[in-house]
Amino acid sequence: MFSGIDHLGLFIAAGLLLNLTPGPDVLYIISNGLRGGWRGGAVAALGIGAGCFVHIAAATIGLSALVAASATAFTVLKWVGAMYLVYIGASMLLVRSNRGSRGLLAQVAGAPAVGGLNLRKVFTDGFWTNTLNPKVALFFLAFLPQFIQPDAAHKTLTFLLLGLIFNINALPVNLAYAFGAAWLSGNLQVTRRGMAWFERGAGALFVYFGIRLAISDHPT
Repeated sequence: MFSGIDHLGLFIAAGLLLNLTPGPDVLYIISNGLRGGWRGGAVAALGIGAGCFVHIAAATIGLSALVAASATAFTVLKWVGAMYLVYIGASMLLVRSNRGSRGLLAQVAGAPAVGGLNLRKVFTDGFWTNTLNPKVALFFLAFLPQFIQPDAAHKTLTFLLLGLIFNINALPVNLAYAFGAAWLSGNLQVTRRGMAWFERGAGALFVYFGIRLAISDHPT
């Protein structure tokens, strides 16, 4: 089943360590876990994972290679992703602590909601936060081939399998972040005003991630 994969154990261990590293995805999961409990965090994690599947498919069929090779394609995706991150951050910065405001997580009529969260929007925003980040696409192109045997009979299928293994292994880590955030929210009894300030802080970090992505150079 794992024919063509080189050092599978090392690949899994490295993937787990990489997924533990904080970044926009982790911040998004934690913020929703704090605000909406384990359901909010879990839905955010599933949205991030769904976006990751897009990168895996794109890298497998060569679209990510095009982004890596073309400065224009990279720049377009980079700016779209940066603007989306800034949009997410700005929406969180505008949250108000009064009862009527939901900030970024505004409830939409008819949509499933938990603790003020519109779970459909949480999933969608998580999906696009990951999908529109060109660095995720380039990560798969740089990381996965290192674990493909040079004489692998089906390198494309091996690449796809590695991507699926990486994303499946990431899910427990992301869910752990979600449950951890939900536990902290429940046990520390975070006030509505305190949650609003946390959301503003998270929003500022999203704006920072967006600006950092916007000014990043095309990899050579």
